[in-house]
Amino acid sequence: MSPGLWKTGHWKTGHWKTGHWKTGHWKTGHWKTWRFIAAAIGVAAIVFGVAAWLNIDYLFFAGYVVLQYVVLASAWNILGGYTGYMNLGVSAFFAVGAYTTVALETALKLPLPATIPAAAVVAGLVGVGMGYLTLRLKGIFFAIATLALAVVTETFITNWDYVGGSAGVYLLHPKRGPWFGSYIEYLFLLMLIVATLAVVVARAVERSWLGYGFTAIRDDEVAAEATGVPTLRLKLVATGLSGALMGMAGAPLPYYVSFLEPASAFNLSYAVNTIAMAMIGGTKTWLGPLIGAVLLATVQQVATVTIASEINLLVVGVLLVGFVMLAPNGIVGLLRRR
Repeated sequence: MSPGLWKTGHWKTGHWKTGHWKTGHWKTGHWKTWRFIAAAIGVAAIVFGVAAWLNIDYLFFAGYVVLQYVVLASAWNILGGYTGYMNLGVSAFFAVGAYTTVALETALKLPLPATIPAAAVVAGLVGVGMGYLTLRLKGIFFAIATLALAVVTETFITNWDYVGGSAGVYLLHPKRGPWFGSYIEYLFLLMLIVATLAVVVARAVERSWLGYGFTAIRDDEVAAEATGVPTLRLKLVATGLSGALMGMAGAPLPYYVSFLEPASAFNLSYAVNTIAMAMIGGTKTWLGPLIGAVLLATVQQVATVTIASEINLLVVGVLLVGFVMLAPNGIVGLLRRR
């Protein structure tokens, strides 16, 4: 070894003193990411522990819906919030995930933990395909194209008899879960894991080079492309990742509702609720959709029990109009401004 490198190189002035150890990924990058993952897992464990301790079936039913919207809002925000492309086709990706479970259950009798990743792959591929066909459109034209995608997908599923077609399909589950407790407790746990994954992915994307690229596209796509940002490639990544997470949210749906039909799986209320939750919470950060989904979905579940389920969209409309007028950047933006 050269004495110069030993005395003046890496040991004294290089990476050991000033590089990765002091200012690099260990202290400011990966360490914070792993700390956040550990915190997210800890919070999820506490939530499940409290729910299991209370042992109220309706708490698991309602909690499942809240967690489902946490996933959908976080997934939508990757394309609609970070990148600035309004996606109205939420129900298409959600239903693709649900019908992937139906198809795999019919063909291979796969367990639900195996169909969730499969639903992510199928919905992600649908997202990339949708992006390739529509991402050259912008603004309201892109939004209409994504809504048309939902209509086309619903038409295809309605005429596919293998997954039930227009008549729908029953997918009954046992009363007990495969590991412990009731089956709804098992579904709640799976959705809690998916929600934790969605939040971790959303935060990781926001603080990575992908997030910076998405932000550049949202702020000024022409300028971003002129400076060398691969805009089309990044938008395809956004549509694929967003679609994959939405597909994971929809995968357990057939077991949750027991009877699945195209009209319920492709319900436009999924898109309305998801977009409203992300906007009410704040679309420029991973925390906004999480807050908006927990707040709005909880209010809807309480309104369903105390008043009527038909009031849910009214609640969404009133809250959305109020926040657009008083806090256009959402709850997180309002807190930051204060």
